[in-house]
Amino acid sequence: MHKDFSEILVSEEQIYQRCVEMGKEITDYYTAKGSIPLLVSVLKGSSFFLTELSKRINMDVEVDFMCMESYHGTESTGDVHIVMDLDRSIQDCDILLIEDIVDTGKTLKKVKGILNNKGARDVKVASLLDKPSRRVVDEKADFVGFVIPDKFVVGFGLDYNQKYRTLPYIGVLKEELYK
Repeated sequence: MHKDFSEILVSEEQIYQRCVEMGKEITDYYTAKGSIPLLVSVLKGSSFFLTELSKRINMDVEVDFMCMESYHGTESTGDVHIVMDLDRSIQDCDILLIEDIVDTGKTLKKVKGILNNKGARDVKVASLLDKPSRRVVDEKADFVGFVIPDKFVVGFGLDYNQKYRTLPYIGVLKEELYK
């Protein structure tokens, strides 16, 4: 365990196993629908989850990226804006939005609205983590890796001031490091 963590919340093995399970769920969903999804990763945090999850989806998929900004330190500012947009048309596409965490729901609502306004046929969400106790907007993921308590987590793509992203597990950052 990293010295800056008070605990490991989700191990590397748990992440791997859940990605296998979610990959099957997603494959089954889009196979039944007869559709090839466009996986849209919200950078930077979800890129780690996208990489692991997409290897477990047993069908052709397409991939694109967006970058949204809404956090400063440990708190969402509530002001969600696009830093980098998609580089293709998504008119009549089935989108699987890949998120690292659904927290307040504000970013998710904004991104889903943008994708729908761009003409997506359908927008589903796969999120590695879900923190429902912090939700202020009624948005949720369709495919969820882990429901977690209201703790400040980092690792496997999630960061605190751009640190800890590359750790292969999810840990709880010690409070004295960010309070």
